[in-house]
Amino acid sequence: MGRGNVDLEEEQKVLLFLPNGFEALEASAFTDVFGWNQVVGDKRTPLITAGIRPLLRCTWNFTVQPEKQLEDLDLSEFAALAMPGGFQRAGFYEDGYDERTLSLIRHFASHDKWIASVCVGALPIAKSGVLSGLKSTTYHLEGGRWQAQLEAMGTEVERDLRLVEDGKVITSSCPSTAVEVAFRLLERLTSTENVRKVRVEMGYSESSIF
Repeated sequence: MGRGNVDLEEEQKVLLFLPNGFEALEASAFTDVFGWNQVVGDKRTPLITAGIRPLLRCTWNFTVQPEKQLEDLDLSEFAALAMPGGFQRAGFYEDGYDERTLSLIRHFASHDKWIASVCVGALPIAKSGVLSGLKSTTYHLEGGRWQAQLEAMGTEVERDLRLVEDGKVITSSCPSTAVEVAFRLLERLTSTENVRKVRVEMGYSESSIF
């Protein structure tokens, strides 16, 4: 599992895309891990939050204002895309399956950039066609119905794994994986040595549990 061609001197800006109805825990894993890297790590991974609406309601009903609107971004500035999952009853798939979201995902894939998702954040990636022929995973409980949806979109689902990396796409099975997905993405954008330092400073073990 390589990190790809990463220039260790260049900035690696991350776009955290927030669909309406996203799960805050899963999003905050990225903001915290990449925020800590800006303080105690190599300081090369600024993170910007964006959405397709000016005010977002999370799964658990509080509201968030993203820093940017998707239409105002220059996507060429970003090295990676991160996406949390969310709840259908909170409207997650309205934004998650919106053509603007799917085009965003396709842009990152077509430019050979990293894409990382947590839980059902994998479903919009699959809907975009980016996961076709790749291995992936998503939320595994309730009889695996989300995994079945994912598989129906043309991806090979690894049902027993908590985190799957194939090509430059990282997917995971449930909310509890969020921090490890963020650390994995940080490692791919920087280095193993750097991510170990950030993990220790944040109070986690030096190596991934997956």
